[in-house]
Amino acid sequence: MNSRENIYKITSIILMLDQFIKIIINRYISLGSSVPVIPNFFSIMNLKNTGAAFSILEDSTVLLVIISVIVIVLLDRSIKKISKFEVLEEISLGLIMGGIFGNLIDRIIHHGVIDYLSFKIFGYSFPVFNLADMAIVIGVGLYLIEIIKDKQRIRSKYNEQRRI
Repeated sequence: MNSRENIYKITSIILMLDQFIKIIINRYISLGSSVPVIPNFFSIMNLKNTGAAFSILEDSTVLLVIISVIVIVLLDRSIKKISKFEVLEEISLGLIMGGIFGNLIDRIIHHGVIDYLSFKIFGYSFPVFNLADMAIVIGVGLYLIEIIKDKQRIRSKYNEQRRI
């Protein structure tokens, strides 16, 4: 199996999981409601976010759809130009693409993203988020780790060549 197929499989898995969870949330929890799972720590909610992370660009659905489509097209073109990726790159790109697609579908269908994971720690309520958001954040983090590892590999090869 080649790298591109792995990336697109991860993308598809994240997208399907994300949309499945959002269907369940929309079916069993009314919009604006909250179900405590661990009191004063974790709740499952049903909120519609018409902006991006932390509700920035609120009520900018069209702009966010355009940005999402542009990012997906750019990522897809980059993926098609490279034949082999490191495993961490495959995972990170699949997570990022799956997350972007999941939130893009919400923006198109619901005119906002369905968020449902709510955490409160030491009295601070974190912004409510979803699986797609987690996939994007984890994917970007893993990609940054891969970039750092790649720079270290290049630096190591350069130092070896200088010794010879």
